[in-house]
Amino acid sequence: MSRSKPLSRLKQLQNQIIKMGGDELTPRFETLQLHAGAEPDSATKSRATPIYATTSYVFDDSAHGARLFGLKEFGNIYSRIMNPTVDVFEKRIAALEGGVAALAAASGQSAQFMAVAALCHAGDNIVSTSNLYGGTYNQFKVFMPRLGVTTKFVSGDSAEDFKKAIDEKTKAVYVETIGNPRYNVPDFEAICKVAHEAGVPVMVDNTFGAGGYFCRPIDHGADIVVHSATKWIGGHGTTIGGVVVDAGKFDWGTPDARKRFPQMTEPSDGYHGLKFWDTFGAITFIIRLRVEILRDLGAALNPFAAQQLLLGVETLSLRCERHAENAMKLAQWLEKNENVAWVSYPGLKSHKSHELAKKYLPRGFGGVLSFGVKGGHNAGSQVVDNFKLISNLANVGDSKTLAIHPWSTTHEQLSDEEKASSGVTDDLIRISVGTEHIDDIIADFEQSFKVAATKPQQDGAPEHSEAGKDSKAPADIAGAT
Repeated sequence: MSRSKPLSRLKQLQNQIIKMGGDELTPRFETLQLHAGAEPDSATKSRATPIYATTSYVFDDSAHGARLFGLKEFGNIYSRIMNPTVDVFEKRIAALEGGVAALAAASGQSAQFMAVAALCHAGDNIVSTSNLYGGTYNQFKVFMPRLGVTTKFVSGDSAEDFKKAIDEKTKAVYVETIGNPRYNVPDFEAICKVAHEAGVPVMVDNTFGAGGYFCRPIDHGADIVVHSATKWIGGHGTTIGGVVVDAGKFDWGTPDARKRFPQMTEPSDGYHGLKFWDTFGAITFIIRLRVEILRDLGAALNPFAAQQLLLGVETLSLRCERHAENAMKLAQWLEKNENVAWVSYPGLKSHKSHELAKKYLPRGFGGVLSFGVKGGHNAGSQVVDNFKLISNLANVGDSKTLAIHPWSTTHEQLSDEEKASSGVTDDLIRISVGTEHIDDIIADFEQSFKVAATKPQQDGAPEHSEAGKDSKAPADIAGAT
């Protein structure tokens, strides 16, 4: 297969032109979230994307099957690798993020792991910020070293610190769009500059960027974007899924890249000596991710989940507008509340990442904030316990407002020192702000503060388990969302 055929096909899919009254226009985000990747079903003329509940697909003849298996022709073979319903979801997210192609996965964790696995072999490393979601930290710190891949953690988001940490074995630089739990926003352009100067691709977890609505890291130099589609992309707390987006901009063919990433340019043992870069060009990464990594690990998104996620994507911009609007109003209200010691939200001028947030989050500052309750651990847990509208659970990105008190839940097993080093204090409450009317959200806070104030305060926090006392890193145990 020549490089021109797959590239031209994907270019058409990515840069879809919508005809309106004889004129043509390049669709905007709000239009792409409804139309990208989808056409009326050729067999039934169904306008909605059908759920293709099938494991495998009929070949025209033996020669057709051979061409598909040999990567000489695009097409469906087995739903672990490709499925028409999943394909629409992948094309839609690629379009929203500004990438050339995407690959869906069973979860955000599997998407992230497969993306790293496509770049790294035993003995390699990645350089990552330490401001990470607990599950990611656990995967990088505990699980991947068992496979021979280590992570160099950089404290914070300084581009210069990333530069110092990169060595000849570094295969990726990793950051989050909005770091969890501090909500720091990295300087993408500065970090991408030092990474690219060293010949290393940049991978961004854009989960809090909401499918490209709040932030499109590819526009600022990122090479690979990963998501937990479970969160804002799905948007309703119903479906687990993940997705990887390929920017198509990293040059795997330079002399340095050929040395650092031989798997992209050297003959593939599994495909009779096929060379991915020579054959697929700009879509090399995502093709190899699909036909080698996903094929072998099997963490595929099922078509029923893909259909649920597609329904969520159709309202993504509408929900995100309300998420951001409500989060800002709630953050401002909390800043003025006498029961609150502090508030962390990048939309506030008081937040250390506010200027970078204005640059990289032009449509809003996200839908999650944290705040501290005066009175510490017991006051914080009582506020969460007394919410009536707001749900106490370990998730973010739902249309419903969610709260959690990490000190007594996700990080309960850790010592006080370990909690503090992970950014979790005993007064911290995390809020994933939903799309309810803001007055109703605030009313629930008011009644909860009032009830909590009337309850007697107990001295001290609950005793820690032995596991918490012996743990070595805050996120090693606490891997919940």
